[in-house]
Amino acid sequence: MKLLEEKILKEGKYLGNGILKVDSFMNHQIDPALMKEIGKELAGHFKDLKPTRILTAESSGIAPALITAIELGVPLVYARKSKPITMKDPYIEKSESHTYKKAVELNVSAEYLHSDDRVLIIDDFLATARTILSLVALIEQSGASIVGIGSVIEKVFEGGREKLSHLGLPIVSLARISSFDNDQVNFAES
Repeated sequence: MKLLEEKILKEGKYLGNGILKVDSFMNHQIDPALMKEIGKELAGHFKDLKPTRILTAESSGIAPALITAIELGVPLVYARKSKPITMKDPYIEKSESHTYKKAVELNVSAEYLHSDDRVLIIDDFLATARTILSLVALIEQSGASIVGIGSVIEKVFEGGREKLSHLGLPIVSLARISSFDNDQVNFAES
């Protein structure tokens, strides 16, 4: 997605250790026009799979997942990193946060993820696949089926796609970064 790649080159900042800061348009401040295009693009890739729900992780995955859900006309469910007192009998899975460098617990209420659902996972980044694999485990706990995985940005060099390949699912990333050479973002060939 050319528009996204241009935004990454213009506003993204490489912080070292594989961390790309995209706070100005996706992870702290949201660029609504860009997010609308991202959601439309992701929805276009997965509409024929007829998902009944979108699942993401709190919090940076919510914006792209929400617009994708709007475009597909399905509910968005997000895994919460802390269990509120209103959540009864959640599905729970641990995940290692690359950004925060600590383990987090993802919680999804059984009220919002059912065995007859066809779930599309949407997240902001595909890097090591730890978060996405935790979302997969939550879906498996519910007995629902997974129809695909979408990410806004993929860091190809971290091997996450390979860790998901055993699932046999379509995986779509809108911007694929092959490396950060000399603090420069390099995109993978399409």
